[in-house]
Amino acid sequence: MSELTVEEWSRTNMQASSTAAGGAADTAGQRGSAKAQHDSAAGRDGGAAGQDGGAAGRDGGAVGRDGGAAGQRSAASAVGGLEGRGEGAAEDAAVAAVRGFNRFYTNVIGLLRGKYLDTPYSLTEARLLFELAQRDSSEVTDLRRTVDIDPGYLSRILARFESDGLIGRQRSAADGRRQVISLTGAGREVVAGLEAMSAEQTRGMLADLRDDERRRLLGAMRVITETLTESPQPRGYLLRAPRPGDMGWVVQRNGAVYAEEFGWDSSYEALVARIVADYVENRDPDAEAAWIAEVDGAPAGCVFCVREDDTTARLRLLLVEPWARGLGIGARLVDEVLRFARQAGYSRITLWTNDVLADARRIYQRTGFTLDNEHQHHSFGQDLTSQNWSRDL
Repeated sequence: MSELTVEEWSRTNMQASSTAAGGAADTAGQRGSAKAQHDSAAGRDGGAAGQDGGAAGRDGGAVGRDGGAAGQRSAASAVGGLEGRGEGAAEDAAVAAVRGFNRFYTNVIGLLRGKYLDTPYSLTEARLLFELAQRDSSEVTDLRRTVDIDPGYLSRILARFESDGLIGRQRSAADGRRQVISLTGAGREVVAGLEAMSAEQTRGMLADLRDDERRRLLGAMRVITETLTESPQPRGYLLRAPRPGDMGWVVQRNGAVYAEEFGWDSSYEALVARIVADYVENRDPDAEAAWIAEVDGAPAGCVFCVREDDTTARLRLLLVEPWARGLGIGARLVDEVLRFARQAGYSRITLWTNDVLADARRIYQRTGFTLDNEHQHHSFGQDLTSQNWSRDL
């Protein structure tokens, strides 16, 4: 979801100079940096892979600064192996990167010491206790499905728990052939102790991280979870003012999202870079503003409100990340622009978009915009139909 003007596109494209070339080079660097971060996340994927690895991701919670560096080295090694080699070699390199991160992460959270957090329990046993603590009682079949372990192995662990007085068993009232397991008071005390130790371990790993490092780490964990599972979408988001580095994210994500979803070429990313640079250099704080939407500490969307003339505002560069759509972020960003434009004293607001951006168009219609005109053009490597929309404030 975005907007530009054909006139600005034509003018800025013709006026591209060494400054624009420098901006393009910077943008390319941002794309490379984003790729390295993505590859680093791929390296970290191993931490979530496998039965014990997935549990470690839940109980360990995070890795330290050295963990990120090791994941990056593994990912960088994989990337080097991809260049100039066949698909088989690329697959081997990816597998090696994931396995390398597996070895690193299991060492970071102490799994190689045999017992979880130096307690009498293995990681699998600790995970089972955690799952049992999430509800008053659990059927054995449901527990086996949740943790995904061998039935015989589960039976032996439950027998030990019962012997230690951690659980009680009874027949299901609905089906006498099924067993229902529940934690005893002693079992809940054990779980509380494990939770406290796990939280303390995680705090220790996060303690020395700067805010930006912590956001990167949590973002990578979110990518791992959403990539390898069908996890539910995040439940909340916040809107905030841009911070240092956010404008580079706006440029990079506009270029990447529109290339992937609509096949737009790099000329669009170059144009966004010039629009963002003009905003940063010439912004009037009383009449212009930008917002970043954030989900789980990661940027998820953006929008700009800029001056068109003394009485008219322009909505620009509305974008919502594909993984964050469906949360109402796009509509909230537009509402925030309308609120700001009214407070700034504008009486009208306009925007430019293309008919292929159906989701954005629906938001504009729902928030009171009407179509003024449209015409065909060829931009960003595609044949498009541009549309101008506006509304009174």
